[in-house]
Amino acid sequence: MTEAKKTAYSAHRLNKNQIRPLNNSVIVTDMVFDERITTGGIVLLSDNGKSTGIRPRWGQVYAVGPEQHDVSPGDWVCVAHGRWTRGIDVEDESGTKTLRRVDPNDIMLISDSLPQDDTFSSAIHVEAKPAHMQHT
Repeated sequence: MTEAKKTAYSAHRLNKNQIRPLNNSVIVTDMVFDERITTGGIVLLSDNGKSTGIRPRWGQVYAVGPEQHDVSPGDWVCVAHGRWTRGIDVEDESGTKTLRRVDPNDIMLISDSLPQDDTFSSAIHVEAKPAHMQHT
């Protein structure tokens, strides 16, 4: 019987209960690094890794260590810029996600749900064609 091998960048397969953060560690998922659209329709390109990307980010708590009493799994936390690790992809019973450890001393806000970011818009934006390309 041959054993399947994990490729270098594929997600680690495990059950959620196999992740046990140490001490007061906080593990989050669902941090957003994509482009955003303001309510006025302005597209803000992805700022990840750029000087314009120096801002706090929200993430949902996935797991906490036994000494962590400020946040619980399922909470949303706003973390000061850069106070998280690079992500590791894991696949659990709910699907594939990227997990990051955040510095518990740099959690600035806690929420029961993902707060509305006023730089996001629910509007559908259609690119306008130049006048010479429009059909009448």
